[in-house]
Amino acid sequence: MDMNEIKEIFFQECEEQLAELESGLLKMNDGDRDPETVNAVFRAVHSIKGGAGAFGLDDLVAFAHVFETTLDCVRSNKLEPNQDVLKVMLKSADVLADLTNVARDGGSVDESRSRGLVRELEALANGEMPSPSASVEATAPKATAKAAPAPTPKPTDDSGFQPVPFSFDDFGGEGDAGGMPAYEVIFKPRYELYSKGNDATLLLRDLSRLGEMTIYCNTDDLPGLDELDPEGAYFFWNVTIKTDKGEDAIRTVFEFAEWDCELTVKPVEEARADATSNDELPMVPVPFDLSILDEAGAMEEVSASDAQAEEMAAAVAAAETASNVTQMAAAAARVEKKESAAAAAAAASAAAQNNAAGAGQTIRVDLDRVDRLINLVGELVINQAMLSQSVIENDTTGTSSINMGLEELQQLTREIQDSVMAIRAQPVKPVFQRMSRIVREIADMTGKSIRLITEGENTEVDKTVIDKLAEPLTHMIRNAVDHGIETPEKRAAAGKNTEGTVRLTAKHRSGRILIELADDGAGINREKVRQKAIDNDLIPADSNLSDEEIDNLIFLPGFSTADKISDISGRGVGMDVVKRSIQALGGRINITSKPGHGSVFTMSLPLTLAVLDGMVVTVAGQTLVVPLTAIVETLQPEAAAIHSFGANHRLISIRNSFCPLVDVGRILNFRATQANPVEGVALLVESEGGGQRALMVDAIQGQRQVVIKSLEANYTHVPGIAAATILGDGRVALILDVDAVVGASRGQSLKAEMSLAAVG
Repeated sequence: MDMNEIKEIFFQECEEQLAELESGLLKMNDGDRDPETVNAVFRAVHSIKGGAGAFGLDDLVAFAHVFETTLDCVRSNKLEPNQDVLKVMLKSADVLADLTNVARDGGSVDESRSRGLVRELEALANGEMPSPSASVEATAPKATAKAAPAPTPKPTDDSGFQPVPFSFDDFGGEGDAGGMPAYEVIFKPRYELYSKGNDATLLLRDLSRLGEMTIYCNTDDLPGLDELDPEGAYFFWNVTIKTDKGEDAIRTVFEFAEWDCELTVKPVEEARADATSNDELPMVPVPFDLSILDEAGAMEEVSASDAQAEEMAAAVAAAETASNVTQMAAAAARVEKKESAAAAAAAASAAAQNNAAGAGQTIRVDLDRVDRLINLVGELVINQAMLSQSVIENDTTGTSSINMGLEELQQLTREIQDSVMAIRAQPVKPVFQRMSRIVREIADMTGKSIRLITEGENTEVDKTVIDKLAEPLTHMIRNAVDHGIETPEKRAAAGKNTEGTVRLTAKHRSGRILIELADDGAGINREKVRQKAIDNDLIPADSNLSDEEIDNLIFLPGFSTADKISDISGRGVGMDVVKRSIQALGGRINITSKPGHGSVFTMSLPLTLAVLDGMVVTVAGQTLVVPLTAIVETLQPEAAAIHSFGANHRLISIRNSFCPLVDVGRILNFRATQANPVEGVALLVESEGGGQRALMVDAIQGQRQVVIKSLEANYTHVPGIAAATILGDGRVALILDVDAVVGASRGQSLKAEMSLAAVG
């Protein structure tokens, strides 16, 4: 593996770390103060910094270092992560992502923005809270004041003698020999440090290169041989080092092992000030009679002296006993403390091992290899269908061993296909997280306060769909923030919360993925939309449109309700791009809007663009495939259930309710006249926004899994047809676009020049 491949892996990991960073910051912004969340955010920036340093990405390292320092203040409870602080950190996460992209793809970033955020981060690390005005001006005078020289003393006599002030505190300070700062380092490895191939002695050797060092190895935690764990970590080191490199240089030595050890770095003075006297034994007074030193008294009162001596000896023995008891109690307390600490460490070690054992292992695979595998599986499905078709045509008994083998092959092929498709399935979380930055940037540009709420981030969908989902979602988010949400003043006047809400939701439904974008803004101003469409000659002035039709006018090319063109909107290309992108994915989009309460945009997309389960039907001699997810039920119409409605419309009675009957062959111009419903089969289907319809087909051939082939890429877009597939007999079948057919039955006619004609 060459350096370029390693670098590419680093940037892939950066994407994961940036996603983790933004996710954690958003949790903190929502009030999450869990230390693990803060640590995860810190680790993300720390990992990016470490990897960038290995590749010499100095700009990325410098910014990440400042960011990391500020996060460390939050982690150590020196900085409260309030809304103002997190706003700066979210912007910093955006700049960190920009720097990462520039390091990978080239280009440049806005240096003025980067420098401004660096100053804000440094100010936060120094305990200065951000103010509404620029923090740059607030911090500059302080730096100047600190650098101002002390006034020079005036001469005291004519000789020009000037007194030089100095402090005796500058001399002879313990641990400050020659003016060199001294630090006390406590380095206690965990077992994970050794399991990852690290060596504590190598780290201590690197530390010794920073200056003069004295070291003491503490073996108090070392158990007996019968209790010794060969993979355990029992030693820790107390180090005193004199260096002018600073505390950051000391921590840098351990930066790749910081998560696998307990590390404390403090100036010697601070460490000694924090030292407690818990280990010092209390002084026990010993009674002592000075009269025994008087020889005369001793000679005159021997018996009394003997008695006093005996009393003194007893008192001393009692004092010694009390002292021993105190020592034993203190020693027992220390042993108990060590045992509890060892038990806690063992429990943590076991938990870490269990987590490591339970965590799933992953590998990185080039996407082209997965695509090739999916294509091969698609060909396998087609060949399996062709083989089954050949056997069916040549074996009428249906009981041969070949048929049994084919059934097993079909089941195995289905399992392979499901497994391969699961490889491509990914959660929509990365796309949703990308929208958070867009909301922040547009909100800042428009002066609005907006909160983005995401739900269903772990909903999985094919990677091809995810890759093409970012562009339409971006336009919809910009539209919701710029046009949907009102300004804080207007919201307050309407009795709403001044902070607007945009809700992005993903969920599975009937074999498809539904993505909803809802806002609590003013809703669609239908009168303004209609008038704008008339002014732009998009609709006749006397047209009579329903609310739904007026709402859909915003998808017309060149349509915009913005009064002036800005950096955000006004050119009328956003929502047109949205509709075309969704249709290209085989999806559809609907709008629900309530004036004064907001709008909801609902996108319905297929879970995959590779295969689908469908029902093969015949219509006017043509073979079509109807997606199984759209079919509610099938039924054989009876003459008594068919009712005419108007000149050309018919209804079918289903369980005491009436449903419109749609002749698919007539809609697609396969035939000129409507077929007799009694002679065919009705497929009851349900579409987004269109309700239920009964699609009339001539016959049902069966249900099977088909491989989707793009008709638009190989031919052209055909209204009413979503895609094509290859059947087991080698024929090409068209996959029906149920929503387009239902829409045509409601008066939205298909283009005549693009309709299909029946061919031999």
